[in-house]
Amino acid sequence: MKKVVFLMIIAIFLGGCTAEWYKHDTIYSTQDHMFFSWGGYRNPTPEKLQKSESQEWWGQEIPYIPAE
Repeated sequence: MKKVVFLMIIAIFLGGCTAEWYKHDTIYSTQDHMFFSWGGYRNPTPEKLQKSESQEWWGQEIPYIPAE
């Protein structure tokens, strides 16, 4: 019985956390970025390069300004 309750709590927790994951700032900017990071990097294509640039997978560039 304890295992069933534990599994139900985990299922509810995971369901609540993943229901709106795409609306929050995450480690991956899009699903395409996540799939690329999980295994697509082994066989990159020009299409994936275009996706990475258009979807800003790697963030926005911040110019370096040296200290005075």
